[in-house]
Amino acid sequence: MKKKTRPKPSVRFDSNHIRLRTGETERPNGTYLFRWTSEDGRRHSVYAPTLEKLREQEEQIIVDKHDGVRSDVKSLTVNDLFDLWCQLKRGIKDSTFKNYIYMYEMFVKPSFGQKRAVKVVKSDVRKFYNNLADNKVLKIATIDNVHNVLHQVFQVAVDDSLMRINPTDGMLKELKQSHDFDGTKRKALTISQQKLFLEYLRKEPVYLHWYPVFYIMCNTGMRVGEITGLRWRDIDLEQGLISVNHTLVYYNHRDEKGCYFSINTPKTKAGERVIPMTEGVKEAFLMEREYQNEAGIESLGRVDGYDDFIFVNKDGNVQNQGALNKAIKRIMRDCNCEILEKLTDDSEPVLLPAFSCHHLRHTFATRLCESGINLKVIQDVLGHADVSTTMNIYVDVTNDLKKKEILSFSSYLDKGIQGATS
Repeated sequence: MKKKTRPKPSVRFDSNHIRLRTGETERPNGTYLFRWTSEDGRRHSVYAPTLEKLREQEEQIIVDKHDGVRSDVKSLTVNDLFDLWCQLKRGIKDSTFKNYIYMYEMFVKPSFGQKRAVKVVKSDVRKFYNNLADNKVLKIATIDNVHNVLHQVFQVAVDDSLMRINPTDGMLKELKQSHDFDGTKRKALTISQQKLFLEYLRKEPVYLHWYPVFYIMCNTGMRVGEITGLRWRDIDLEQGLISVNHTLVYYNHRDEKGCYFSINTPKTKAGERVIPMTEGVKEAFLMEREYQNEAGIESLGRVDGYDDFIFVNKDGNVQNQGALNKAIKRIMRDCNCEILEKLTDDSEPVLLPAFSCHHLRHTFATRLCESGINLKVIQDVLGHADVSTTMNIYVDVTNDLKKKEILSFSSYLDKGIQGATS
């Protein structure tokens, strides 16, 4: 009995008389098609204008298969990956997650988000970040938020073998270096500026009601969400202690809830702490209570079951960061105008710089470092999870102090030399 043999596949050529490989086909319009079957039995195909381009794709498919990169996701956009990331997100605080969604929808989704994810390379990310910095003129903190979410989105693709590398790796650092963003560090108020700010609040009737909250921020280093969420039951005036155990968050996102407040746990575990009061801080709390009693203001706000908030507006509702920062801008403007109007010579007056609530936290940290308090104590009071954050402030402060001491020493020598020669 004759053994049956399989017929050999016929040899095929394209219109240029180039031999076609298995799975390759020349289409009637002159373009080329390659079909193959993946291990799960699914059929796939890719197209190219020339046979040379098609074979480049075939080689990539072979490499992807060897590296375990899936070849059935070529059409996925960055927006598709973002949707996948939203479903898989883990270990992200609700407030952070909502901020990421807001940033993504504002700056990524309409443009960069429509790109095919597997086609994105580092130069695409570089161009996108440069556009945010140069054309949209976003602050580095905003671009940092955009980068954080994009990096996580692409990392999901890498972890699931949809991509080989994360194209956002190292791109934020490159942007900071190219735009010298690292050269614009947050500055604390100087001692004279801090004194001017607080004295101006205390003497101006129109701004006096802002004195307690800003004084306490300057002298406790509390984050703005921590101080606006502070309740009377969180402070012990007899023992002189402030318990920081939650934070008030203001959501200003275009979702189904619109703008609203929420209560969250502190930013980090280290953020849950007890801060000792100075006598001035205790006086500021009592001053706030007295002001509200005289003005007939009652704390009416209730957020996620939390009530009895200390710092409220004239309607009794909780304060938010935007309102506090706007108040600082008005105070700075009026204070500087008053000083400049009274100026009678060409001397350099002490003026308030442009600053925000977070600068007051940084100011408190700077005063602690200047006073020589133990580094671990500073870390604990500020609620820094990583001592390197505290250390960075400490190094900046000590460097500034060294410069001042050297300048003072230089001035002393100059005076001594001049006195000896006269």
